[in-house]
Amino acid sequence: MKTKVITQENIHEAAKCLADGGTVVFPTETVYGLGADAFNDDAVSKIFEAKGRPGDNPLIVHISHVSQLSRLAKNVSPRAKLLIEKFWPGPLTLILPKCDSVSSRVTAGLETVAVRFPSNPIAQNLISLSGTLVAAPSANLSGSPSPTVCADVVDDLDGRVDYIIDGTGCEIGLESTVVDVSTGKTVVLRPGGVTLEMIKELIPDAELDKGLIDADSVPKCPGLKYTHYSPKADVIVVQGEKKNVRAYIGSMLSQNSDCGVLTYGGGTYDGAKLVLDAGADMTSYAHNLFSHLRTFDKHGVCTVYAEFNPENGMGTAVRNRLYKAAGHKIVEV
Repeated sequence: MKTKVITQENIHEAAKCLADGGTVVFPTETVYGLGADAFNDDAVSKIFEAKGRPGDNPLIVHISHVSQLSRLAKNVSPRAKLLIEKFWPGPLTLILPKCDSVSSRVTAGLETVAVRFPSNPIAQNLISLSGTLVAAPSANLSGSPSPTVCADVVDDLDGRVDYIIDGTGCEIGLESTVVDVSTGKTVVLRPGGVTLEMIKELIPDAELDKGLIDADSVPKCPGLKYTHYSPKADVIVVQGEKKNVRAYIGSMLSQNSDCGVLTYGGGTYDGAKLVLDAGADMTSYAHNLFSHLRTFDKHGVCTVYAEFNPENGMGTAVRNRLYKAAGHKIVEV
């Protein structure tokens, strides 16, 4: 397959490709997505093939206007409507009871559908011009860190998709928050840019899925059934007071200098092969995490020590992705 990389000036080409059953990678405010016509099973199958994604892992359907929700979901609860009014368009995916017209290929046989209305104007324009709704997981090979820049998409999917739109966006850097509102409860299945604290301001009894708290539980969420976010390097999270974290990592580097360090707040390590700073706050950490993990791989780093200290808010989303990238290899100091 020949992949064509374009800018938004040629977005009509990509929109026609979607309408004709092809695959298009596009930027969103979270990460790049790999899209196909959500109502075309053959097109949806191309997503799974391009990513190497297991077929029993459901997809998120992207819309470009709230009115399109009725094509996908039924029995939209008052709770869901509160979240829609506050956070759409934006980095929030809602799990809702599905309409009969929604293919089981998209939902992996579930009676619910995941729906998101992205705020990125390129994504909105592409969906609108395509004349359909777009099923789209992150645009990476299954299991690897999600891409936040076009070059990383090309590394993973060149020759596997029809079009890649090189555009701006991906300010958040982590995939959308996923909230299950298909029952009487409001449960965060995947944390993201819309934090639990923000949701609780509207729905005080909203809660985190126990699969996010208990490492032995499996979250029931699109994109999280299998191991995700893992670079080729072995990631080890070191958390605790900053001075203890840095002392421990320094001692590890004295034994093996062929390591990388992901710092939080500008740590320096003379003995490391590569040091990358995640930023001074969790918003920056989220934005930089996947990109930095890919950079370590590009430099041939075999082991990455990641500075971390759990925080609420955006820190919950960072912890979720970082722990999974590390395969829950965590050192408390």
